[in-house]
Amino acid sequence: MTDSTIISKIWNLANVLRDDGVGYGDYLEQITYLLFIKMADELNKPPYNKGLKFPKLKDIEGKEIDDGETCDWETLAAKKGAELEAFYSQLLRSLSSEKGMLGQIFTKSQNKIQDPAKLLRVINLIDKEDWSLMGADVKGKIYEGLLEKNAEDTKSGAGQYFTPRSLIKTIVACVQPQPLKSIADPACGTGGFFLAAYDWIVASQRLDPEQKKFLKNSTFHGNEIVANTRRMCLMNMFLHNIGEIDNASFLSSADALIADDGKRYDYILANPPFGKKSSMTITNEEGDIEKEDLSYNRQDFWETTSNKQLNFLQHIRTQLKATGQAAVVLPDNVLFEGGAGEKIRQELMKTTDLHTILRLLTGIFYRPGVKANVLFFDNKPGGKEIQTKEIWYYDYRTNVHHTLKKKPMTMNDLADFVESYNPENRHKRKETWSEENPEGRWRKYSYDEIIARDKTSLDIFWLKDKSLTDLDNLPDPDELADEIIENIEAGLESFREIAAALNTK
Repeated sequence: MTDSTIISKIWNLANVLRDDGVGYGDYLEQITYLLFIKMADELNKPPYNKGLKFPKLKDIEGKEIDDGETCDWETLAAKKGAELEAFYSQLLRSLSSEKGMLGQIFTKSQNKIQDPAKLLRVINLIDKEDWSLMGADVKGKIYEGLLEKNAEDTKSGAGQYFTPRSLIKTIVACVQPQPLKSIADPACGTGGFFLAAYDWIVASQRLDPEQKKFLKNSTFHGNEIVANTRRMCLMNMFLHNIGEIDNASFLSSADALIADDGKRYDYILANPPFGKKSSMTITNEEGDIEKEDLSYNRQDFWETTSNKQLNFLQHIRTQLKATGQAAVVLPDNVLFEGGAGEKIRQELMKTTDLHTILRLLTGIFYRPGVKANVLFFDNKPGGKEIQTKEIWYYDYRTNVHHTLKKKPMTMNDLADFVESYNPENRHKRKETWSEENPEGRWRKYSYDEIIARDKTSLDIFWLKDKSLTDLDNLPDPDELADEIIENIEAGLESFREIAAALNTK
């Protein structure tokens, strides 16, 4: 079968199952389980001969049954009908208590394809291919396609774990990570930043054997607290030839914000989860369920706050090596919020070189109404001198229109930003804004100009919104409608946060 045929068959089957009430998320989950078992089976055969051990079926206490069948592909593929469904469900439960990557892949796993005939079709489709011989780019293309389709399914809420790949690749093109350097993401979702960094390093360097080994097994380090998303990330990495099936996982299930684990990294690339407040669900004395704000009391943080994004910003700064670099996607409130936000912005500019801010529009994220920015900063060794001398802004929000379906943002749309950023030598930049060219999107502000602003606000715009004045050149009606919906949803999200805050008091 050709690559395009395989992709087509997998998509067709996804649509068939969707008609049966199996969403893309559930389908993706089952594909992940089955692909992993099949590839492990292939790696146990020549020429790989990995000798991977799969357990026998386990009882409810997690102990292997002496005469139980083995939880491997050969046994699974031989089953049919009700026996197949029963064995598959037992297999998932048994593998979930294993250690290492195997246990992480199958954590909390359940069979979501209740029709044995449909389940058999998925198994047969996977069984016909030799996945270990298939190129990583093909496997990756199939899986990334499923991830994006799942992100588009707004009801599932999966979009918050999927950062637009055009934005991720643009960020990586600016940072230009190098071989034999560590790369971390404390909220890695499905692994988009890892994959883009991997592709960049492979494409831009001629790697020697030591560099290849480090890239495969030691470069990437991540946290993801949502079990299903963590599973997808692990599979995504594995299909792209990152990590070993029988090695310890590079991905932690711990909440990155709980404590400083002492590890330091060369690069941190991240899009922390949306939602302003960190909170936990509790049962009060009356037996009612309520949410309580959660603040992380850490000695390495400048400020204690329940604002999730401000906490991630502080955590990322802590985890950078003395010469580490970071690029982080953060919402507008991080730029202007007073109190803890003001103090954190001041400390960030003192201790790191916060050199670039890319302002993004709504309509590019799968979660609607999100107004975000990318903050680029380099850590500096300790000293009394203020490290940020000036901040360069690129306004890719004013008079820019994108929608996810009809006019999605591409890397080409951000090419001018990358050129302005000048990754080869960012100390030699030229503003496109001037008194003579007030429409220029690339402009710098000195540290003194910013520190003099109310609350040290980094929320800066200078371009005029043409839609307010040029009524003859308004966007198409469908673009206007999408923009109105985005703005309403952004407003609703703000009101939800206010309501949630009021309910906790």
